[in-house]
Amino acid sequence: MNKSAAADALAIARETLDIEIEALQRMRSRMDESFSKAVDMVLGIQGRVVVVGMGKSGIIGQKIAATLASTGTPAFFVHPGEAFHGDLGMIKPIDVALLISNSGETEEVLRILPFLEYQNNKRIALTGKMDSTLAKHSDVVLDVSVEREACKNNLAPTSSTTNTLAMGDALAVALTVKRDFQPEDFARFHPGGSLGRRLLTRVRDVMEKGPLPVCAPDASFRDVINVMTYGRMGLAVVMEGQELRGIITDGDLRRALESRDEVKSLKAHEVMSPNPITIAPDVLFAKAESYMHEKKVSALACKDAQGMTVGVLQIHGLKNDRHAV
Repeated sequence: MNKSAAADALAIARETLDIEIEALQRMRSRMDESFSKAVDMVLGIQGRVVVVGMGKSGIIGQKIAATLASTGTPAFFVHPGEAFHGDLGMIKPIDVALLISNSGETEEVLRILPFLEYQNNKRIALTGKMDSTLAKHSDVVLDVSVEREACKNNLAPTSSTTNTLAMGDALAVALTVKRDFQPEDFARFHPGGSLGRRLLTRVRDVMEKGPLPVCAPDASFRDVINVMTYGRMGLAVVMEGQELRGIITDGDLRRALESRDEVKSLKAHEVMSPNPITIAPDVLFAKAESYMHEKKVSALACKDAQGMTVGVLQIHGLKNDRHAV
């Protein structure tokens, strides 16, 4: 591709975005109490949001349904063609229908209106034509109309699908605020994601449980190194009987080597970080991680409700690591 062609492509891309941004801004300025009514309607139902759309609107509808479901509003997508051939049984009278059609005259969507009216389902329309059949047969109409599509021929759904998707996002976000939907709630619906792992994982799920690399307070410097080497955790837990006396990390060994001319005679209690602060196994890992970053420590001893040392929590690669506490 020559420079002229690349420049033309970049100009087209920017023009496309400008058209879609303008469409979004126009839609934002038109929003009124209908949006609040839609939010209240969804909050007031006992059932789910049934999202219906055909073609590109259907694809957008699937994303809207997924976003709603993952943010605390039970929702699912129904293909209008399949609905007309049996899937209408999935829709209960307690559900609200979110119907998507830019023209408001999509045949497959209109064909299920009589069923929804018969069941007295509440109906929210996302359409670009406020005087359409769909709009006239809906309880609430959300205007997603555009001046023109970003497509050069003003044919391919571009600006209109962007508006529809954004309206769906606005609806989902408004509902999360109304429901006081918290990160912990989001994590429950996303246990496989990074946020889910952080907010659902407990210390007990990630701590090293053992056998732990343990040495006595009077263990020699050589013994401490051997314990750390064979323990493969980069630390040693200093125990006196069942009592936790301290933790020795690689950092503690480095500091001993830097500050002492002779280290062979040192004992574990002279090198360790004494009286370490402990953490309970049922604490959320995210809280423990934040605490460790705040204190710049790489390891925490874990004690159960009976006061027994049951593990060690480590964060590898922590900058400015001082020692374990």
